Amino acid sequence: MTGHDGDTERTFAALPPAHGRGFAQTWWGQAWLRALEDAALDSGQVKAGRRIARAGAVGAVSVRPGRITAVVQDRDRTAHRADVLLAELSAEQWDRLLDMAVERAGHVAALLDREMPPHLVEDAASAGIELLPGLGDLEPECDCGAWDHCGHTAALCYQVARLLDQDPFVLLLMRGRGEHALLDDLQDRSAAPVEEAPEPEGVDAAEAYAAGDILPPLPVTAERPEKPGPPPSLDTEALPGAGVDPVAVRHLAARTAVEAHRLLTEALRQPPEQLAAVRELTVDQDAARLAVDAPDPALTERLAVGSGRDPQSLADATRAWRLGGAEALAVLEEEWAPSGDTLARARAALDSAWDEDERPSLRAEGNRWTVVGAPAQVRLGRDGRWWPYRQERERWILAGPAALDPATALSSAELSSAEPQR
Repeated sequence: MTGHDGDTERTFAALPPAHGRGFAQTWWGQAWLRALEDAALDSGQVKAGRRIARAGAVGAVSVRPGRITAVVQDRDRTAHRADVLLAELSAEQWDRLLDMAVERAGHVAALLDREMPPHLVEDAASAGIELLPGLGDLEPECDCGAWDHCGHTAALCYQVARLLDQDPFVLLLMRGRGEHALLDDLQDRSAAPVEEAPEPEGVDAAEAYAAGDILPPLPVTAERPEKPGPPPSLDTEALPGAGVDPVAVRHLAARTAVEAHRLLTEALRQPPEQLAAVRELTVDQDAARLAVDAPDPALTERLAVGSGRDPQSLADATRAWRLGGAEALAVLEEEWAPSGDTLARARAALDSAWDEDERPSLRAEGNRWTVVGAPAQVRLGRDGRWWPYRQERERWILAGPAALDPATALSSAELSSAEPQR
C-alpha cells in the first residue's frame, strides 16, 4: 500500500433518482443486492430502502476498506448516518487471489475494462476466498437505532449497487485493496525477468530517412458500404449445366454478399483484439441463414428437407436467424439447464428486474421462464442475454431481439403477444 495512501478511500457524489430503472444491471451488482435482500429480516425495510434510493435521497457515498458510509434522508428530511460493513480479506487471501489473477491475462484485462470476470470469482471461491458478499456478510450500522438493516442502510446498499455496475474496483476496495495498489501489485507479479536481447539486424536509420520521400503514401482507408453489393448477373445466353439451379445459385450469391457485409461491419466496429473467431456453421444453421428472403418456395422446401425440418420449423428458425443469427437459433432449438453461478446470476437478474409488487409469476423449466397464465416467455442464452418469446397456438415464436435484462425481454414478448397475429 506504500505510496497509495489516498487510494484507501473514495467518495462518490450523490447519484440522481433512479426512476424507471433497475438498480443493478451487471451480474455482480445483482449478487450484491441479493446478499442484502436474502439477509434482511424485515422485507418492509428493504422496500423502504429501495424507495429512498430511487428518490435520490442518498448523499455522497464514502467507500473504505471494510466499510461504506452515506448520509440518508427520510421523507421528512431527517438525516441519518448509515454504514454497512463488509469483512476485509487477509493478506494471505490477497496473495492467493492476486496469484490466481495473473495466471489468466483475461482477469486483469476484464478488471481494466471495469468488468468483474466470473472465472475470477469462481477461481477465488474454489480457493476459499469469497469476493462477493453472501448471506449475512453485509453488516448494518445506523444512528436511527435499528439493530438489523433499516431503510437507511438498505438504501445505501441499493445505491452502492449502481456504483458497482460502473466500477468493480469499488468492491475490491471494500475488501481491502485500492485500485492503484492492486494494479501495481498485479504488474509486479506479472513482470518476467528481462533477458539480454541480441542486437537486431535492420536498415541504417539514415538510409531509411533518406528513402522517406520516395515511398508511396499509404492508401486511403476504404469506407464501409451502406448495404451489401449486388451478386454477379447470371443473365447469359449459355444454358445452365446439368443439376445447376440458377435461382438457387443467384440466392446463394446474394446471401453470401449479406454475410460478407455483416462480417466487414463487425470487423470495422470492433477493436482487433476483441474480434471473435468466425465459426463454421453447421448444416442446420446454414439452412436457416440461406432461407432468409428465399425467392422460391421450392428452394425453401429443399432447405427444409436438407436440414431435417418441416416448413413451419424452418420458418421459425429463419425468423430466429434474422433476429439474432446463430445465438438466437441456438436459444430457439436447444433447451439447457443453467447451474451453479449461471443459475445464481439468472435468479439475481430475475429478482432485481422488477419491484416486488410488479414481478410477474414465472414458471421455470430449464433455461426458460414462462409467465403463468399468459402467452409470454423469456429464455436465457448461454451468453447471458435474455430472449423474448410469445406463444402462437402450440408453438413458441421468437418475438424480438435479445435484451440484457429479463424485464425488457418480457416486455417485448408481451407487446408482441398483444399485437394482432397475421
